Amino acid sequence: MASNGNIDGFHTHGLDEDNFGESKAMKTVRAFDAFPKTKTSYTQQSSTGGIWTVALVVISIWLAGTELLRWWTGETTHTFDVEAGIGHDLQINFDMVVKMPCDFLNVNVQDASGDRVHAGMALKSDNTTWKQWESYHKGHALGATKEERQNLEHGAAEYGEQDVHDFLHASRGRKNFRKTPRLPWGVDADSCRIAGSMHTTKVQGDFHITAIGHGYAAWAPHLQHDLFNFTHHIMELSFGPFYPSLVNPLDNTLASTEHHFHKFQYYLSVVPTVYTTDANALRRLTHKEHESPSSGDDGLKQHAKRYAKDTVFTNQYAVTEQSHPVDERSIPGIFIKYDIEPIMLTIAEEWASLPSLFIRLVNVISGVLVAGGWLYTMTEWAKEMRARGRRQTTSYDGIIGEKAQPQDYTNGGYDKKAGY
Repeated sequence: MASNGNIDGFHTHGLDEDNFGESKAMKTVRAFDAFPKTKTSYTQQSSTGGIWTVALVVISIWLAGTELLRWWTGETTHTFDVEAGIGHDLQINFDMVVKMPCDFLNVNVQDASGDRVHAGMALKSDNTTWKQWESYHKGHALGATKEERQNLEHGAAEYGEQDVHDFLHASRGRKNFRKTPRLPWGVDADSCRIAGSMHTTKVQGDFHITAIGHGYAAWAPHLQHDLFNFTHHIMELSFGPFYPSLVNPLDNTLASTEHHFHKFQYYLSVVPTVYTTDANALRRLTHKEHESPSSGDDGLKQHAKRYAKDTVFTNQYAVTEQSHPVDERSIPGIFIKYDIEPIMLTIAEEWASLPSLFIRLVNVISGVLVAGGWLYTMTEWAKEMRARGRRQTTSYDGIIGEKAQPQDYTNGGYDKKAGY
């Protein structure tokens, strides 16, 4: 009766069931909801739902953070293409100390076309002593491991891991050779420093350092064989524009011998290389009327300076070395043979656009949520099926939860304890 009174009271005040539900405005808004929600009466709460939610949020944040970090650091790409540009000549940058006086040495370059360049005229030769360069003699033998090179002075900075930004930073350093230390008063020179840049034809060639009277310029006075000593320290050997801070395979290498007749041979495969952080601007660079910027400083000056800020034009090379004593019928010395590859390697560091980053973040987060939802549904279904299987295998129970006892019907179905 009380309930009927309450209902009658609702009607007397002009109220009904709709007044205690959602408002009409809210119902109108829900009618236009693109993602309609399930009513709470049809949902079932679980103890593991919160754990799954926290786990999915943590995974989404972690994956989104990795995407942001990858976008911030950029992506390095390596592409090969046919080198464009005229490129008639090639600049060679050379800095070496040989343990023989300069008057005992001949330096020459001969290319595959037969042209011969007396490099001694293009390069500067300074008499010095081997002891004066001891601070630079902490070089490594060619083929030394990365750990052995890093143990040297300045090794970690020169031989550590480098990216495109490191090459761009190194290219902005000094662009001249170190000065040769003056000879101490009254000390005779026992070594020769050969340094400078020279231009040769951009074809295969050979760079020779021999004793006078042997090899090229055999018309020179004959040098006694016991004065031969081709122990040397290569401080710089690069091709193209001169960047002293860029590390090349033969930079800071030391080779020594105890034999007067000893032949050092280096075989180089040179590949024009470009490091850039603005690949789009590099694609607009025209080579039709200009020399290739990788050929040398002259070719680099022919192009707009705006490319020099974000791009480094240089040449990389791989080197193989052979060293062995020779007999007196052979020519001892230092022989560097180089071959120019017709391809160009472009190493570009690029960043995705902000819309692309947003799309990747949405894909990652939505993928985690969808996959997590499926996994949660499957685990809940598996738990339900497992619980249902347990209920089916359990024997039926009594009213108060005790297992029913089997009855004995041998006496006509009467229970003696019950008195039937």
